[in-house]
Order: sequence, then structure tokens, then C-alpha cells
Amino acid sequence: MAEALLQAIISGLAVGGAYALVALGFSITFTTTKTLNFSHGEFVSAGAFIGMSALFLVLGLPVTSTTFGQAMPGAGAQLVALLAALGVMGLLGWMLYAIGVRPFAGRPGMAWVMSTLGFGVILQSIGLAIWGPKPVVVPGPLGDTVIRLLGVGIRPQEILTLSVAVVIMIGFDWVMNRTMAGKAMRAVAANGNVASLMGINTNAVMIGAFVVSSALAGLSGFLLAPIAQASLFMGLTVGLKGFSGAMIGGLSNPRGCVIGGFVLGVFESLVNLWQAQWREVAVFALVILVLAFRPTGLFGKKLVEKV
Repeated sequence: MAEALLQAIISGLAVGGAYALVALGFSITFTTTKTLNFSHGEFVSAGAFIGMSALFLVLGLPVTSTTFGQAMPGAGAQLVALLAALGVMGLLGWMLYAIGVRPFAGRPGMAWVMSTLGFGVILQSIGLAIWGPKPVVVPGPLGDTVIRLLGVGIRPQEILTLSVAVVIMIGFDWVMNRTMAGKAMRAVAANGNVASLMGINTNAVMIGAFVVSSALAGLSGFLLAPIAQASLFMGLTVGLKGFSGAMIGGLSNPRGCVIGGFVLGVFESLVNLWQAQWREVAVFALVILVLAFRPTGLFGKKLVEKV
């Protein structure tokens, strides 16, 4: 029983790392622009398929392939695929902000909600036209040999996903608190008008927020593809769980969002160990319970309105 429990915790931390990256992306756009990318899940799927397509190209296979066959991409090919996924997803994030958010932000109504949703539908439709609905098994950069530790089997991709999520969390925290770019982001998050008067290019900061957020979504999809297979529908669940993790931790607190992602991943894995059919019920019951007592999340700041 102890081994099964440890196995569930480790697997939960690995998946929670992907949720944490998505949750952090939600927090970045919310704190800087007070908007959210409601097609974030589709960006996760797109990141997985962009990386997969880059691997196909490096291996000399058609982009529309649905299997790697006997071809095994090396470290160089995986690095090229990662850079392609991050670059293309960052570009898509900039396009989303320029086309789907900026024209509507600050205006009455919620037009930006529909525009981001529509952007996601377009992405998914293009993906279906190119690759179809069939999931693709993607080889991991570290192989698929299971590592045995204390009686627990750990896949190298799970270790990689967890490690990358922790490094990204530490790196982002350092950037936000120790660099001028981070201070500019915090200033825009606090008050965009005042930040603009202080000489900060608020538009560039907001573009950067969407670029980084989208790149994180792509990174999440790229890391999850070897674990759960690349599917154009995988992002819906990952995006929703990532958003749930952000709500648990507190959208206004990047550290809290990351912790919320990890907590949700471990909780989901433990429930799956107990009764798999109750997993989704338990996960969203937890979200509702947390928000009932802490509407701003466990680590979110209470909003005070002055009248």
C-alpha cells in the first residue's frame, strides 16, 4: 500500500507540474492585462503537435504523419522540436493578443472572452484538418525505460516534467523579483496607467505576458505528449485542470498558482488510486470547496474596493 501511495504521489507531481505551467500562464495574463486566454487548452494541444511536427521534419517524415515507426529522435532533434514549439506558440500568443484581446480590452462587455474562445476553435479546426483526430504516440527525449526507486516505477519523462516545472517556477520567481522586466510586469499589474506615466511600455509588457503564457502552454503540451500521447483534445482537460489549479492557489499570486497546480495533480492521482470513476467529481468538488471559503484562492489577495 505504501508503494502504491508513493507511486500515486510521484505521478501526481509529474502531471501537476504540467498543470502548474498552465496555471502560471493564466496568472501572468490575468495580473498584467486583467484578461484570460480561454483557448489556453487548445494552446497546450498545439504545442504538443508543433513539437511533434518538428520531430517529423528533422527525421525526414511528412508533417502529416501519425506514427514515428522505428524512427527514434535524438537529443538534437528533441531540442529543435522544443525550440519550435516555444517559438511558434509564443508567436501565436502575440497574434492572440493583437487580434483577439487588445482591440476589446478596456471596453464595456466581454468581447475578448468570445474572441479568445474563437481563436482556440480555429486552432483546433486547423489541427484536425492537418493531423486528424487520432492520438499519436510521441517518443520521450529520455527514453521510455522505467526507473525503479524504492519499489516505485518512474518514467524519465515524469521526472523531466516535474524538474522543468520546478526550474520554471524558480526562474520566473527570480525574474519577477530581481530583474527590471519583472518589476515592470509588477508595476503594470498594480496599475497600468501609473506604470505608463512612469515610462514603462505597458503595451510591450502585455504582449510579453501573452507570449510567455502561450509558450508555457506549449511547453506543457510538449512535456505531456510522451506521457499521455499527443491529441488535439488533450488540451481541454489540461487547460481546465490548470485553470482549476490557478483558482485554488489564487490567480493574482503566481507562486500560489504553481502550488495549486501541484496540489491538484497529487489530489487527482490519489483519488484515482482510490476510485478512478470519482476522480473528476472529487477534483472539482475540491475547487468549489476552496472557492466557497476562499473566493480569491488559498494564496490570493483580497480585493478591496474604495468608494
